[in-house]
Amino acid sequence: MRSPYQVLVLDDEEVVCERLKAHLEKKGCEVEAFTESQTAIDRMAKKSFDVVITDVKMEGPSGLDVLHFVRRENPATQVIVITGYGSIESIREAEYGGAFEFINKPFTSKAIEALTLKAAKKARKQGAGGKR
Repeated sequence: MRSPYQVLVLDDEEVVCERLKAHLEKKGCEVEAFTESQTAIDRMAKKSFDVVITDVKMEGPSGLDVLHFVRRENPATQVIVITGYGSIESIREAEYGGAFEFINKPFTSKAIEALTLKAAKKARKQGAGGKR
C-alpha cells in the first residue's frame, strides 16, 4: 500500500491553514500547515512533500521564494500557488518558476482538493516524497 500524499500548506492566515489541513486530511493526505514561510522552508529542508500549497504574499520569504526553493531542492514536488492578490506579474513568475497551478482566493474546497490530488499523482510519478 502506498503511503498517503504528503502536503505542506503555507498561508499567513491561520484559518486558511486550518481549513485546508482539515479538508485534505479527510481525503487521506498527511498535511503539515505553517503560517510563517521561513519555518516552512526549514521543514522542507528536512522532509520532502508531494505538494506544497503556498500563498504569494507572506511576511519574510514570499510564496514565490518558496516556489523557487522547492524547484531547486526537490523538483518533483508540485507547487500550487494561491493568492488573494493575483497580479499578472506574480502569475507569470509562478508559471515561469514551475508552479503546478496558480489559483485565486476565494476558491472552493473541491477545487483545491482536485488540484492537490492531481498534483500529488504527478509528483509521485516524478519521484517526490523521498526525504523524511
